[in-house]
Amino acid sequence: MGLVADRRTVGHPGVGRVLVVIPTYNEADNVDRIVARVREAAPGVDVLVADDNSPDGTGAIADRLAGADPQVHVLHRPGKDGLGAAYLAGFAWARQRGYDAVVEMDADGSHAPEDLPALLDAARDADVVIGSRWTRGARVLNWPLRRLLLSRAGNLYARLALGVPISDATGGYRVYRAAALDAIDLASVRSQGYAFQVELSRLAHRAGVRMVEVPITFAEREHGDSKMSPLIVAEALWRITTWGLRDRRAAARRPDALARWP
Repeated sequence: MGLVADRRTVGHPGVGRVLVVIPTYNEADNVDRIVARVREAAPGVDVLVADDNSPDGTGAIADRLAGADPQVHVLHRPGKDGLGAAYLAGFAWARQRGYDAVVEMDADGSHAPEDLPALLDAARDADVVIGSRWTRGARVLNWPLRRLLLSRAGNLYARLALGVPISDATGGYRVYRAAALDAIDLASVRSQGYAFQVELSRLAHRAGVRMVEVPITFAEREHGDSKMSPLIVAEALWRITTWGLRDRRAAARRPDALARWP
């Protein structure tokens, strides 16, 4: 970390203090790599590893990294409670400490830290920046056809059902300005996985915050096991359908809202 420390700046120009939240559960093979890449790609940001009491020792590795670098922090959570809960805890940690922006990033390397400076640059003029897999210029590497089709179809369904004007509502590589987190009703969020990202997209859109998409290179993980499951997909489908029906009923009761939907 010596080279990074010598180049240290505070935050990101035009954005302010930035915290990258990286939820982990059994990511012992990945956590040191991803933290090192973040610190190299964006030396001014801080990192928070939010570990759900991983039995493989991920939390201990994160503690070692934090002991060697004052810009790395660890949030030890009591047990596996889902991606959404980990991010909400990270958001709260950041807000309590006065960060100006919070980044969501996976621990498995599928979100390239080298794309982070471009996302932060876009955050100078936006409230929410989504690292998109499905906008012009993006690349998706090493995904089987069924995963490509599932993601494409899921995002198309979310866009049509909810009227959220983004191409990658399920994407989990994001920057939230503090003002956006203040505008979103985070206390109402209950979903996890894909559904968590869609729910935050919906709430941000409803709150009127400015969202932009930046193309990223997304790669399948090389180490560890994917957390994707049929249950996560089913939860997303059920919640998107429920939200869409609820929003349409609410819009039908209010002609002015109907005129604005989607």
